[in-house]
Amino acid sequence: MGLHIQLAGEADGTITIDLFEDVAPGHTAQIVALAKAGAYDGVVFHRVIDGFMAQTGDVQFGRTGGEDFDMRRAGMGGSTLPDLEAEFSELSFERGVVGMARSQSPDSANSQFFIMFAPGPFLDGQYTIVGKVTEGMDVVDAIKRGDQRANGAVTGEPDRMVKVTVTQE
Repeated sequence: MGLHIQLAGEADGTITIDLFEDVAPGHTAQIVALAKAGAYDGVVFHRVIDGFMAQTGDVQFGRTGGEDFDMRRAGMGGSTLPDLEAEFSELSFERGVVGMARSQSPDSANSQFFIMFAPGPFLDGQYTIVGKVTEGMDVVDAIKRGDQRANGAVTGEPDRMVKVTVTQE
């Protein structure tokens, strides 16, 4: 199973992600449920750090056109679904790996995820890995970068996921 993500903005194109249901069954099931419900459609990339990762998935505050959309709060929300218990694995955060964002608690991942621009082995065993980009890393590389001095916060017009669909593989 995977995701097909159509992006718009500085990054204009499609990303294909292979989801690792066997590695993180709870996290991938939640992502699939949100994608099937259309919750990710219109959600911005709110935190993008050059040489590190691009973060998105805040369906509460980061969804353009949503009643609660607020770029200043994007990244602070989640979904109406419950937070998830960590599903750490032996996999490593390499370029193209997709991980679940969370707060201080390892069991706080909900809807937000990030895509690695470069290896980040310091994240291994700290964040749940849910998949890997199989096509479209050139599109990922084109995502608008955030302000390095503001922890990667994107200002101005952010890139967004126009449409996220679930694929059967």
